[in-house]
Amino acid sequence: MGLSSFPAFMKQKTALNTPIRAAGLVLTALLGACAPATRVILLPQAHGAPSAVDVRTARQTQPLNQPYQVADVDRSGAITPGTTTADQVRKDHPRLLALEQQPLEKFALEFEPGTSVLTSTSAAQLPAIIERASARPGGEIVVTGHTDRQGADDANDRLSLERAQAVRALLVERGFNADRIEAVGRGEREPLVPTDDDVVEPRNRRADIEVR
Repeated sequence: MGLSSFPAFMKQKTALNTPIRAAGLVLTALLGACAPATRVILLPQAHGAPSAVDVRTARQTQPLNQPYQVADVDRSGAITPGTTTADQVRKDHPRLLALEQQPLEKFALEFEPGTSVLTSTSAAQLPAIIERASARPGGEIVVTGHTDRQGADDANDRLSLERAQAVRALLVERGFNADRIEAVGRGEREPLVPTDDDVVEPRNRRADIEVR
């Protein structure tokens, strides 16, 4: 899925299966028979953070790098750039825009020392995570595994990924769609609590969960 690399929200797949590489927030709509097959609109991010997207077909690539720029993709793969306004987006796509405005929900799960086994307290959070993700149309889950600074870097890289994959497996086991879960490992690189090397810190022995 590449969610961590391309943090975009795609509410509908394009009719052309157009590959879209994104670093921002985009709105994709399927249009009627007399209009372009697909319209991609780059929306502004919160707090004015920069955003950009490449709309790419077999025929051409069209970059969008300003809010409310538009790429209309026809059924042959040709792309026509344009612009729109916030008022027009609210008028044309009120339901999709409302979905885009849902904030991320975050959870943190902890593990038993040196393992990919959740603590009992953390395991008890799994039903709530599934409930929140299932409440969103097209809801997705990103699981990022972490370790504390005890042990070698390469071993911690492996363990962090094992932890993320173990959480993913538990979510799938409980009925969540496997195609909507991304599992990645970050080793000891992103501690919640900074420590010296080889210091045991249970709060760093975790998986961060984002529900999108």
